Amino acid sequence: MPQTEAPGTEAAPAIRLRWWRELPLILLVYACYSAGRLVVRGDVSDAVDHGLAILRVEKALYLNAEHPLNRLFTREPWLGIPADFWYASLHYLVTPAVLIWLFRSHAVRYRAARTWLMTSTFLGLIGFTLLPTCPPRLLDAGHGFVDTMAHYSSYGWWGGEASAPRGLGGMTNQYAAMPSLHVGWALWCGVVLWRYGRTRLTKTAAVVYPLVTTIVVMGTANHYFLDAAAGAAVMGAGLLLAPVVTRYADRVKARFLPRATAAPADSPATGSPNVSAGCHTSAGERIPRQRHPEPRYGTGTEPGASPSDAGEGAPAPAR
Repeated sequence: MPQTEAPGTEAAPAIRLRWWRELPLILLVYACYSAGRLVVRGDVSDAVDHGLAILRVEKALYLNAEHPLNRLFTREPWLGIPADFWYASLHYLVTPAVLIWLFRSHAVRYRAARTWLMTSTFLGLIGFTLLPTCPPRLLDAGHGFVDTMAHYSSYGWWGGEASAPRGLGGMTNQYAAMPSLHVGWALWCGVVLWRYGRTRLTKTAAVVYPLVTTIVVMGTANHYFLDAAAGAAVMGAGLLLAPVVTRYADRVKARFLPRATAAPADSPATGSPNVSAGCHTSAGERIPRQRHPEPRYGTGTEPGASPSDAGEGAPAPAR
């Protein structure tokens, strides 16, 4: 049975989101991710061994999508050149665009989706650390792969070193192939667009974008099929861990950030005017009478008060 939310809970997020707080947070996480990739370069020989081991596993499982796709992209420039542009740029454009769209149009869902994306990204960084992997394009030519990024480098801003701009290849880790976060981020975009998109166009993009990205990373010889599968697995693990990360973040905020205390609902604000002017209407009365907390005339009734005002047992005034 699908879970339903209590009425009114979807009106506003538990923590009010501000873009000037979200943007530095996202930039900080991405900077840590990029710096981590550079730090954990690993040994080249180990990376090559891991790449060859993946090829052997795929051969044993009769998985060989990389070779035919790479030959097709190398032989047909009308496929290879757009694929290189797709690989080099779209993950920098589409992922932030989906984040912004979610922030503006579905703010209640934004925090959970953002936490899922960041958690999965850090899991991918752990994979780069523990398993540096040589991509197919950097293997010896005898293994049958062509680096389409280098093959079509005259058409784009990249050079022969991954998708980095010319001359900046040393600022990227070319052996961070396992898992493929190109595929992982594309899958995240697809899930978000499918769940929260309302048009046929967004539903179509939700399916096409991760599927084409998976084909592109293999056809350009930047990733193995198992890299793509590992990218999807990392996103699944991040989805499961995201609620835990959210709860822990809330505890840290509650401990270290002061929380404004709200005034009790039944206590009037200081300095607010008494609009009733002391008039109160009891049960059965149609017109309120002026009452005071302490009688001005002692314990008795006011002069001229009727027996009904003084009470049923009070004597009638002398005439």
